[in-house]
Amino acid sequence: MAAADSEASYIDYEAFASPDFHAPTFANTLVLSTNDANDTSLDLSTPLSRVLFDVQEVDTHIDSLTTSSALPLLKHTSTRAQASTHVLDTLESQVQGLQQAYTRLHQDVVERYEQAEQVRLAADRLANTLRLARAVARCLHLGRTLEGSMADTDKPREGHRSLAPAARLVLSLRQTLAPEDVAEARLLARVNAITTLRNELLDPSERSLLGKAQQSIREFSMSTLTGSSGGAGSVFAQHDDTRARTSAALHTLYLLSPVSLPPKSSNIQGATFNPTLLVNALQSYLQTSLTASATSLARALATLPTLDRTLLDISARCQNIVALESLLSTARPPAHPLLPTSADSNTPAPLEPPPAFLGPLLAALDTSSLPSYFWRSLASSLAPRVQEIIARGGVSARTLKTNRDKVRDAVRECVHRGSQLPSSAGSKKVVGNWEREAAVMVGSIIGSLGR
Repeated sequence: MAAADSEASYIDYEAFASPDFHAPTFANTLVLSTNDANDTSLDLSTPLSRVLFDVQEVDTHIDSLTTSSALPLLKHTSTRAQASTHVLDTLESQVQGLQQAYTRLHQDVVERYEQAEQVRLAADRLANTLRLARAVARCLHLGRTLEGSMADTDKPREGHRSLAPAARLVLSLRQTLAPEDVAEARLLARVNAITTLRNELLDPSERSLLGKAQQSIREFSMSTLTGSSGGAGSVFAQHDDTRARTSAALHTLYLLSPVSLPPKSSNIQGATFNPTLLVNALQSYLQTSLTASATSLARALATLPTLDRTLLDISARCQNIVALESLLSTARPPAHPLLPTSADSNTPAPLEPPPAFLGPLLAALDTSSLPSYFWRSLASSLAPRVQEIIARGGVSARTLKTNRDKVRDAVRECVHRGSQLPSSAGSKKVVGNWEREAAVMVGSIIGSLGR
């Protein structure tokens, strides 16, 4: 034991076992401790002998420890080997059980899932095909119905009765062609029959309906001032037909006007729907009447013998506008399939239909009355034309100045006469007080004549 302690203290095991041990540094220290640093010749036999002695001592120590502990080491190694063998045998049986369970699970679950997934995929594709086929069938049915309805619109007398139903069919067909499901809409757009239906029937039908409705608005006339053929019964029948055609045109333009719903994120409630196609057609009718009236009146002021006839025509145009206003104020918009309805009666829908057709038109013109708008707009366009006549001089200017009183009375009578409802509307009374409009019209002409 003393020898072992001596050997243990002789070899510095802590230095060799330290993580900071560095062999070159240790060798350098050993060489310097056995040699003079200033000597040019080094003696390496002494440090080498010391290192070899240390190695031999360590080897001897290891050999003695191994020899004395051989039996415990062998016993420990045997015990670990037996334990490892037992663990391995146990794990092999468990692994084999897991493999069998996995094989059974794969057969019962994975293979059946793969088969079920194929069935589900086939069923899903069949359902999509069936849904697409139903959509195509519905589109073709609507297209066939629309085709028949468009043929009815070409009838000379009762064709206007089919305008609004055809417009509803156009809206229904467009809704069917643009479902909420984007994927379904893309599939539907790839069907050749649907492409043909859209290009050869839907779009031309919509353009035809718009053209016929706009033509009915352009041809609206109920005044009898310029004369009419036939008796009173014939006149009333013609005007009833005009009202029916115009009402059908109004409904058609209202239904075909694009609907722009506010986004769902916005809190806009109760906004009024603006039928742009309807408003544009009515504005075009008013603008045409104004342009024709201004041009003919300016020509008549230059040649006074035609003034009476021209003022009569202008009165007839204004009577038509009065009759149109009466029709627009009483006509109620039809139910629009694209306008959402409010589920709660206390909460307004995001977009409400106008109470009558007149409201959107008055709002677009920024006026409270169509006849007032007509007379004031006509007066504003007359002043520069009268000034142009006076500036040119000649017989026309002198005649106009000489007959200023006659012109004043004729224009005033024209305003009052034009502000009446046509006789076919059941009234010959002047609707409202039009003194201001008459004064504005007279002032636009007489005011430019000077003294």
